[in-house]
Amino acid sequence: MSWTTPRDLTAQLSRLWQRGQLLRPLVTGETMFPLRLAMKGPSSTEVTGQFDVVRTWVTMLAALPQIRIEWRMVNHRVQGTQRLPQSLWIDSLDSALALIGKQRDAARFAEVVQQTHITLPVLLPWLAQRPLQALELANRWPHLLAIVQWLQSHPRPDIYLRQVDIPGVHSKFIEIHRTVLSELFDLALPATAIVAKYTGTSQFSVRYGFLRKPVRIRLRVLDQQIQLLPGVPFPDLTLDAASFAALNIVCQHVFITENETNFLAFPSVNNAIVIFGAGYGWDALARANWLTRCQIHYWGDIDTHGFAILDQLRSHFTQVKSFLMDHATLMTHETHWGEETKQVTHDLPGLTADENRVFDILRDNRIRKGLRLEQEHIGFHWVTAALRRITDGSGGK
Repeated sequence: MSWTTPRDLTAQLSRLWQRGQLLRPLVTGETMFPLRLAMKGPSSTEVTGQFDVVRTWVTMLAALPQIRIEWRMVNHRVQGTQRLPQSLWIDSLDSALALIGKQRDAARFAEVVQQTHITLPVLLPWLAQRPLQALELANRWPHLLAIVQWLQSHPRPDIYLRQVDIPGVHSKFIEIHRTVLSELFDLALPATAIVAKYTGTSQFSVRYGFLRKPVRIRLRVLDQQIQLLPGVPFPDLTLDAASFAALNIVCQHVFITENETNFLAFPSVNNAIVIFGAGYGWDALARANWLTRCQIHYWGDIDTHGFAILDQLRSHFTQVKSFLMDHATLMTHETHWGEETKQVTHDLPGLTADENRVFDILRDNRIRKGLRLEQEHIGFHWVTAALRRITDGSGGK
């Protein structure tokens, strides 16, 4: 039997529930009722040939107290005039909720709406747009409202999230709910309290004026003549970006490597330090004006992303030279080639002609698809020989 069943009717209303259409009227006051439901009934031939089955079907629909049936009259050659459903209707939200068993959930959502209407009516549009998400957050909604109210009273607070003092709310709660809080803050706060250029959960703190965990920069001194800590000849230091910028180290060479093992094993070099790189984030280094007086050597993987990072670093420090990112290094280490699964394909205007040639070989897959050479696979003797060339024979120890 392909005729509409009570299960079909429940499925129709369940789809409306999943789309939020049954909860939205509790916010907006608009109504979609009476609502006509889709129905497929028996054909004339089926009424004539399967009358007992049709009668059972009619009884099944009529047993649903939430459904209003509009009838049509048909003549049966044996049974005479009979009533058959012409259309099916749900006349109220309560009837729809009762049919799919969602009365309790709807009542809980209505409480959320009432709390919001009293406390922060500016957030009602969010409830209308995301009613099911709001229902999932119902037990946490009072705390979310409290956080929004607190930030309204303390715009751009310039403190760490850990310092937010709201009864029942801890910093982990705020961090876990950054996505929804961002949407609520954007509705409730004035434009002056939001730095719109920062987006995404990783930029949550700076967007709304909280302090971020400071960027930390790690360096090793490669020449014991560079005295940063008395009595410590080759210190390995980690500093926040502001402290790093204030160091004012006097040195000739600064090497930057993306691999920690290479950073730790980097050989001693006269008048030099090595920095453990930060991938695509060079803003922290850019604050150290003393680096402009140094020759910077960037050592990244020989792949398209490595050259993209080099290109970005060079936008901050024009004097940057690549280190062991050349064609000879690539071809010499063929046995260690790997694969880069997602390549950079746009042009990199900051590269030199030689660097661009290698980049194009990789980007265009001229040797093989996704070719890469990770920096830690380069032979150590190759590293020390390159350093001797840079220091003209006087730097290796």
